[in-house]
Amino acid sequence: MKPDPKLALLVRLEAKPGKELELEQFLKTGLSIALEEPGTTTWFALKLGPSTFGIFDTFVDETGREAHLSGRLAAALMQKAPELLAQPPTIEKVALLAAKLS
Repeated sequence: MKPDPKLALLVRLEAKPGKELELEQFLKTGLSIALEEPGTTTWFALKLGPSTFGIFDTFVDETGREAHLSGRLAAALMQKAPELLAQPPTIEKVALLAAKLS
């Protein structure tokens, strides 16, 4: 049995006008990269509003979280940020207090 995740990232993304569909597609393709990260326990791409998106991912430890932040997906997001985002992403490091996992 794998240990429960204790840490997470909450990332908020605001699309530039007219770039909403491109950002949505970028996030959907990000799943394939997240699946390759052994330290990423769960990964969710979110649509919070017409132009507001997010990513929520969880980790067992700080090593996994830092590997994700310096990994391929984060690099791809930062490369596309000037083209797709109205402002830099808001990245919050959070602690998980409780979780229900299947």
